[in-house]
Amino acid sequence: MAPRILLARHGQTQWSVQGNHTGRTDIPLLDTGREGAKLLGERLHRAPWGGLPGVEVRTSPLVRASETCELAGFGERAEPWDALMEWDYGAYEGLTPAQIKADRPDWLIWRDGVPEGESLAEITARADEVVEWARSADRDVLVFAHGHILRVLAARWLGEDISFGARLRLEPTSLSVLAWAYGLPALERWNDTGHLER
Repeated sequence: MAPRILLARHGQTQWSVQGNHTGRTDIPLLDTGREGAKLLGERLHRAPWGGLPGVEVRTSPLVRASETCELAGFGERAEPWDALMEWDYGAYEGLTPAQIKADRPDWLIWRDGVPEGESLAEITARADEVVEWARSADRDVLVFAHGHILRVLAARWLGEDISFGARLRLEPTSLSVLAWAYGLPALERWNDTGHLER
């Protein structure tokens, strides 16, 4: 079996609902986020996943990801890992894209990065560390993390520059699977009913 990495985004927070960039600020889940985390767990315990026996689980240590992991039923199997923390947005922490674009109308995080925060090269290196770990053994892995770092991981798994992440969508408590198809890295999206989206 070729290794797969399952990407689980945390549930909704007040800042994710409002569109604020939430990097290292430790925002808790909303009630809707907790409910979404439980539904994600139910999905992962049904076919085709069956609770993912033998999967290795890692989570961002930030509460919104670790609580999602716990509520989804994987807390006892999870190991916190700083490499899965969200992008450090520096001076843009807490700001919405509209607020940032008021000063920088053509700003794009995937191209321009953030001032006083984590550089494009730094987040790429972190993502590459996770991809290397995921591919290091013949077993599946499940990670609970955040929107931007998971999109960076997907881009790097596919062998793309992180700017490819701009093309990907990961809704709160969504599940995406990075796998191998025809000998090449591939990305699969699974919907709320547990079916592969085509």
